[in-house]
Amino acid sequence: MESDIELGEYKMAEFRHVPVMLEETLNMLNPSPNGIYVDCTLGGGGHAFALLERTTPRGMLIGFDRDKEAIAAALKRLNPFKERALLVCDNFINIKTVLESRNIKGVDGIIFDLGVSSYQLDEVERGFTYKFDGPLDMRMSRDAPITAADIVNNYSEDELTKIIKEYGEERWAQRIAEFIVAKRERMGPIERTGELVEIIKAAIPAKARKTGPHPAKRTFQALRIAVNDELRNFEKTLNDAIELLSPGGRICTITFHSLEDRIAKQTFKGYEKGCHCPPKFPVCICGKKKILKVLTTKPIVPSSREVEINPRARSARLRVAEKI
Repeated sequence: MESDIELGEYKMAEFRHVPVMLEETLNMLNPSPNGIYVDCTLGGGGHAFALLERTTPRGMLIGFDRDKEAIAAALKRLNPFKERALLVCDNFINIKTVLESRNIKGVDGIIFDLGVSSYQLDEVERGFTYKFDGPLDMRMSRDAPITAADIVNNYSEDELTKIIKEYGEERWAQRIAEFIVAKRERMGPIERTGELVEIIKAAIPAKARKTGPHPAKRTFQALRIAVNDELRNFEKTLNDAIELLSPGGRICTITFHSLEDRIAKQTFKGYEKGCHCPPKFPVCICGKKKILKVLTTKPIVPSSREVEINPRARSARLRVAEKI
C-alpha cells in the first residue's frame, strides 16, 4: 500500500467516522471485480474498505484526504488490501494531476462523502464544533494557511456578512457580522469558538433563537466552508471526476447541506442534458453532448434506522450518475 506519509506519525486509535449510507452507496456504485475506484473523501476508510471487499485482487482504490490523521487511520484500516490501495494526502481538487502522474486515464467509479468527519467534529482542538470551547481553527488540513480566526478577525463587516449569508444561509448574517466586528474592535482578537458562539447568540434576537437549530450552526458552517474553500473545490473536482469516468462508470455524491447538494444536482443535470443552446435555436451550435445518465431522480436519504443509530446522517443526500 502506498502513501506519502509514515504510518506512525499520527494518532489513529481516536479517529472514527461512520460511513453514511454505506450499503446504498455501494449498491448504486455497483463495483466491477477488477475496477479502479476513487474515494475523494477517504476519512477513516469506511467506504473504501467496503469497496475493496467487493473487488478482486486486480481491483484498485485511490483515496484522497487533506487530513494527515485520516490518512494514517485509513492506512491501518486498509492494510489487509496492501498494494491495492493508494492513499494520497492531498486536496481532491488535484485528482486529475494525481491520476495522470500514475498513468491512470480512466476510472470505474468515484465517491464523494462531503462534510466533516465525526472525529474532526469531536476533537475540540480542531475548532469545528460550536458545542465545546476550543481554538477557532476549522482547517481540514492543519497545513492550510487560513484559519477561522483569521477570517473572523481580519475580514471586513461586508465580507463577513457575505460569507455568513451565502455559505450559511443565515437570516441574521449582517447583524452577526456587525456584532463580530464591534466585539473585536472593543476587546481584541476573537480566538475561541466559545467566544464566537456567545457573540452569535447576542446578535440573534431571543425570539429567533427559540426554534430551529443551534443559533451558531449556520455561521460555523459558513466559516468552515470559507476556510476550506469547499464549494469551489467540490464544483471543480466534480467536473474533473466526471471527465475521468470511463463509459459505464458511476459517480456518487453524499452531501450534507443544500449548497453542496445543489452543485451535485445541477452539475449532473447539465451533463445529462448535453446541449446548452437556447430552446428557440433550430439546431445545436454549442456542440455539447449528453455524457451522463442520472440514476437518482430524487436524492436517496438515510433510513430512519440509520438516523437513529447515527443522528449526524440525518441531512445526508445521495445522488448518483452513470457515464454514457
